[in-house]
Amino acid sequence: MLFVLAVLFVVKFSLFLIIGTKNIEDVMDSKELTGAVIGCAIEVHRQLGPGLLESSYERCLLYELQCLNIFVRTQVVLPIRYKDIEIDAGYRIDLLVADELIVELKVVDTLLPLHTAQVLTYMKLAGVDTGLLINFNVLRLVDGVRRLVL
Repeated sequence: MLFVLAVLFVVKFSLFLIIGTKNIEDVMDSKELTGAVIGCAIEVHRQLGPGLLESSYERCLLYELQCLNIFVRTQVVLPIRYKDIEIDAGYRIDLLVADELIVELKVVDTLLPLHTAQVLTYMKLAGVDTGLLINFNVLRLVDGVRRLVL
């Protein structure tokens, strides 16, 4: 619990030190950005707990990230490119943070290898090197977070 509070404090305090920056992600590296997202996810989970719909966590996480002035897009269309054609097969990235981090949210009993494969495939298709897989259906959110790097 102290770690969670420390992470949130560092992220929020860092915002006060950066003056004149429109988007906080402009001064964050990949690890700091994933740390900020994880900190926000922990705050959402601390407030709401497990057992809600994925869309509820998505909306609350979006709110927390926007409060930190981090640019986020939700439900980003992810077409499949096969040879010389592009197919919109209905795939959507839950959250695309600062155009460099894919966040896939789950509310499942157990994260499966298939969930990891899904995020890795999304990362390849989107040309993004870093992803987070976050399962909110756990007692402690840190047990439901996986950071993935290509």
